[in-house]
Amino acid sequence: MSHLIVVSFKGEDTADQVFNKLAALQKEHLIDLGDACVVVRDQSGQVHLKQSLNLVGMGVASGGFSGLMWGTLAGLLLLNPLAGLLTGVTGAALGAGVGALAGALQDYGIDDAFMRSLGATIEPGSSALFVLVRRATPDKVLPELRPFGGTVLQTSLSNEQEERLRQALQGVQA
Repeated sequence: MSHLIVVSFKGEDTADQVFNKLAALQKEHLIDLGDACVVVRDQSGQVHLKQSLNLVGMGVASGGFSGLMWGTLAGLLLLNPLAGLLTGVTGAALGAGVGALAGALQDYGIDDAFMRSLGATIEPGSSALFVLVRRATPDKVLPELRPFGGTVLQTSLSNEQEERLRQALQGVQA
């Protein structure tokens, strides 16, 4: 089960720094993120979303590969390598187009409208990090987040887990 955690930070780039730290911790297998998004509210009050996954790019890549694979296979089954290559290239182009469309239309993870509405409540010139955490090792992750500070805006954690997070962000030893 994933947990949603939303933390706001002073400064427009602090949430980016925390996301980069979490990405490094993920490489160490200390946390497993399902989705993440940095929300920045600039000095003029505009809310900007920085998604961690490029769904359109992922759709182009997967659709293009699938089209190339199936088109080439069809040509080889017809015992005509040239037709297989042409069919594969055509399939790749069509697959990439369909994949791009699918990626643009799908919204995995955290809802954009929810992020924008909550992002509008943070101070201008600040940022927030929205993360879906699948699994974490809190006693190793929380000390790494302490230097960034932050205010917990919303979580789906238990009350006890949320309090541990609040204390860690405030620099209180548990």
